[in-house]
Amino acid sequence: MDFPILETERLIFRPLRLEDAADLFECFSKDEVTEFYDVDSFTDIKQAEKLIMNWKDRFNNSLAIRWGITLRTEDRVIGTCGLHRWEKKHFKAEIGYELSPGNWRQGYMSEVLNAVTRYGFEVLELNRIEALIHRDNIGSKRVLERAGFHEEGLLREYFYEKQRFVDALIFSKLKTIQRGI
Repeated sequence: MDFPILETERLIFRPLRLEDAADLFECFSKDEVTEFYDVDSFTDIKQAEKLIMNWKDRFNNSLAIRWGITLRTEDRVIGTCGLHRWEKKHFKAEIGYELSPGNWRQGYMSEVLNAVTRYGFEVLELNRIEALIHRDNIGSKRVLERAGFHEEGLLREYFYEKQRFVDALIFSKLKTIQRGI
């Protein structure tokens, strides 16, 4: 399968390239980005290169898809979004995303989530898309709710990250609700 390019009014989602490592490093080196992420803040650009290669391999093996998010006006990656933990037998996947802080609170991630979930439902034929977020990640909770995801519950001590157990909230968006059925 060729890597799909998605577009919205203000954004283009494309495959990540090694040349994007500096942009990805810029994003993942910020503590406010990795605060609720399962990685420590990057300290070396090689970490960004390794992440790009990992996402490419996962796509090539039909395990996941991760887009680089760029503004239509410039080909610079401002974040990523993707579908992983794809369970074809059960028609579901999990969505993950992050955005550079300089691009927060501009509605970009709502735009991204709507386009990626539409792709998941229409092209990948998913029925359910899940999101797992840290309980304290209020910004991500708001973004998911704006994009039509519904909070389903609390998963106590679900993640072990950064030397501690953390609770997760689970959200979902269903294809039937997407279509208004």
